[in-house]
Amino acid sequence: MKPLWTPSRERAQASELARFMRLAGKTSYEELHRWSIERSADFWELVWRFAEVRGEMGDRRLIDADRMPGARWFPDARLNYAENLLRERDAAPAITFWGEDRVKRRLSKRQLYDLVSRIAQALADAGVKKGDRVAGYLPNVPEATAALLATASLGAVWSSCSPDFGVQGVLDRFGQIEPKILFCADGYIYGGKEFDSQEKASQVLERLPSVEECVVVDYLGAPVSAGTSLFDFLDPFDPAEIRFERVEFNHPLYILYSSGTTGVPKCIVHGTGGSLLQHLKEHRLQSDVKPSDRLFYFTTLGWMMWNWLVSGLASGATLILYDGSPFVGRGKVLFDLAEAEGVTHFGTSAKFIDALGKAALKPKETHRLDELRTILSTGSPLVPEGFDYIYANVKDDVCLSSISGGTDIVSCFVLGNPIGPVWRGEIQAKGLGMAVEVFDENGKSLRGEKGELVCTKPFPSMPVGFWNDPDGAKYRAAYFEKFPNVWRHGDWCEETEHGGFIIYGRSDAVLNPGGGRIGTAEIYRQVESLDQIVESLVIGQDWEGDVRVVLFVKLKDGLTLDESLSSQIKKRIRDNTTPRHVPAKILQVADIPRTKSGKIVELAVRDVVHGRQVKNIEALANPEALEHFRNRSELSQ
Repeated sequence: MKPLWTPSRERAQASELARFMRLAGKTSYEELHRWSIERSADFWELVWRFAEVRGEMGDRRLIDADRMPGARWFPDARLNYAENLLRERDAAPAITFWGEDRVKRRLSKRQLYDLVSRIAQALADAGVKKGDRVAGYLPNVPEATAALLATASLGAVWSSCSPDFGVQGVLDRFGQIEPKILFCADGYIYGGKEFDSQEKASQVLERLPSVEECVVVDYLGAPVSAGTSLFDFLDPFDPAEIRFERVEFNHPLYILYSSGTTGVPKCIVHGTGGSLLQHLKEHRLQSDVKPSDRLFYFTTLGWMMWNWLVSGLASGATLILYDGSPFVGRGKVLFDLAEAEGVTHFGTSAKFIDALGKAALKPKETHRLDELRTILSTGSPLVPEGFDYIYANVKDDVCLSSISGGTDIVSCFVLGNPIGPVWRGEIQAKGLGMAVEVFDENGKSLRGEKGELVCTKPFPSMPVGFWNDPDGAKYRAAYFEKFPNVWRHGDWCEETEHGGFIIYGRSDAVLNPGGGRIGTAEIYRQVESLDQIVESLVIGQDWEGDVRVVLFVKLKDGLTLDESLSSQIKKRIRDNTTPRHVPAKILQVADIPRTKSGKIVELAVRDVVHGRQVKNIEALANPEALEHFRNRSELSQ
């Protein structure tokens, strides 16, 4: 078996990673990774110096290195996130924005700096100071990036939701952190339709007494009704030199939220230095982002990939922002964007790649993607057929980096290696500085077998903690209860012979029929390769003292599940996995419930099937879909 892609010698040697390796005196990725774990303080100091981080590093690099949680990185450091993203004030492009195929805007680095300066002055005038929270209920418009940077410049804390969140979903999040200022837009566009945002924002404000001012960004040109227009908010202030408040390494930068499908979302607090260093490492070393590259990721402000994308400014990249449906123009709009804007790094979800394959799109034939060097995929495991699709139909000379981490660390545990080969169905490598292993139930390290993804040593982007968790009990219970002093991430995975990784799904959703553990992604791969099936969801149902596998399928319009298709599904699963993977029941549903960031919610469906209450349906993009799983007579037979 050969890799799907291997970089040319010239490309590998010209990479940022190769330049870093020369500084570190290492000759292979494996040697570099080993050093980054064994001498982690030296590694992260070199990342700081290599990326020319602006700030004072201080004398100490790591204290209490044996405590997890509890280790402290760069305890004497002082830095500012926004200062490191706003290094230049020239005419070079900083942001290009497309609102579907209807709105296009561009901001130079000077224009972005000046906008951040004015927002920061206005926030300070409104009483925002270090440690205060500022919230964004916004589409992925340039003003959202500027508002984050302005907030960070003051040492305040940013948090955001996308505008498709319902009122209760917003309150479940922002209500816990009590922001002083709320940014919203007058509306947003999705699928060519305009949606009002101000009515929901007004309802949020009625129940969010901490907000002293609501600032409305003009996107659709609608009259302002929910607060002060951004124009009026900024009108008293002219662009000026930004006074960046340098803060402690672990000072809160932003608050992200767990999916919240099993209760009120956890408020995960991420620190300034850890987020910046980790993103610089992942962009420059693991993704080969260079100055003047054009970095795109399809995301909303409700997903951590937005925070990850914005940090690309620190590497000198131009951000390519898109807001709206990715299926405008029958799925071609994102490739229109990639071609027109010369995208070098194209980020999307595994589900989008699967949808492109089912739609039989062939961007290689319809678009010129000459500048494209890297394709990034996350959100769910990218199946081997997804790898095949990219190389056959998008571009054959491209580094396809499936990446995996999460909101919990606002970054990745396993991701790309721009100097290494891409193997079919595998994530390329463990992240540098990340002591990733696979554990069995007893905490024994595995290779070539499935188990829990863990991290055995501290890393800078571990959360500072959870909001309103003063003794850290919730934080410790979330990640360290299973294996003391070891981070358990909750992914069911396997390390391959190539040193890569395969993710088989969430470990809390792993199926356990007859005592054998099965990752849900193993079943999805087989089922969703069938043309008739749009999407599927599988759970384990408690049944007669054991667990049985139940598969739900969403079919293409006009199709009905019959015995012939059920048999075809079972045969595909049996032939390509094991008889234990074959579902005891296969049922058709009209829709599959998912979170706002597009992840299917197996645990919520499992609760519905077992008659348990789903605690927070506001976390779902389509909560009505849960009704397709309730009181199904077939599940009592």
